[in-house]
Formats: sequence, C-alpha cells, structure tokens
Amino acid sequence: MAAGKPAGKILILATESCAYPGADAVGQGHMSYPANTYVLRVKAPVLFPEKFYLDCFDKGIAGIIIMSCGVECPYEGAYEALAKRIDRVYELMKERGWDIRRLRLTAICTVCTRAFINEVKQMHDLVAELGPPGQEQQLAAAGSA
Repeated sequence: MAAGKPAGKILILATESCAYPGADAVGQGHMSYPANTYVLRVKAPVLFPEKFYLDCFDKGIAGIIIMSCGVECPYEGAYEALAKRIDRVYELMKERGWDIRRLRLTAICTVCTRAFINEVKQMHDLVAELGPPGQEQQLAAAGSA
C-alpha cells in the first residue's frame, strides 16, 4: 500500500452478548487498534444472508471479521448455522476471484481484549497487502500476462 493512501475499511460484526462487550473493554482500557475499523453491534451474525457479505465487498469494504460467541452462543444452533453460511460465502468469494481471507469468523469473549486487537491488526495487515476488493483478479491477470 502506498504511503499516505488510506487503508481499506474493516467491518466487524460483534455479537452483543460476547464480542461487543470485548470491544467495549478495549475502548475502556484505552487500547488502540487501526482507525479503519468499524464495529457493528449485532444480535446474532447468523441473521445476515450471504448477499450481505458480497454486497459489503462490492461496496468497498476490504475485510470483514465476524466476532461471535462461538459454540457458547445463547441461540441454539446459531453458531453452527453461521459457520455453514460462511462456508457458502467462501465459495461465492472464490467464484468471484476474491481472497477468502478477507472474511474471518472468530470467537471473542467479553474479556478477550488482546484477541480482539490481534484479530483487527491481522485483518488490517491483510487488507493493506491485498488492496481493495477485486484487486485479486487484476493481480492474477497481470501475473498470467
């Protein structure tokens, strides 16, 4: 990424019962993470259809982290359904030539401040390396020419 060029936007879907309190603890602890990160508090990420993720990438979101409660989700079967949905999104991303590392599903607890920051920094570094969504096809085409 060129100096002075803004980093791609990272969207975090943080579950209100686990990951969002963890993100809040990061803020209360005055810990920092990249400014290109937007945290969206959600009831349950399983409510978002496959099209939501694809639309986010189409509209310029460079990376998405789904921070959930994992298998400790208060909604029975929701995490398993979410994991299956994300697998389908990965397939759709591959069809479009997008790097599936742009979308990450992880479990973050209410006190997991270090894990939260680590996930954000890893995604920040990845989107800095990959550039904007869709650039993967351009790089692949340039490499095969």
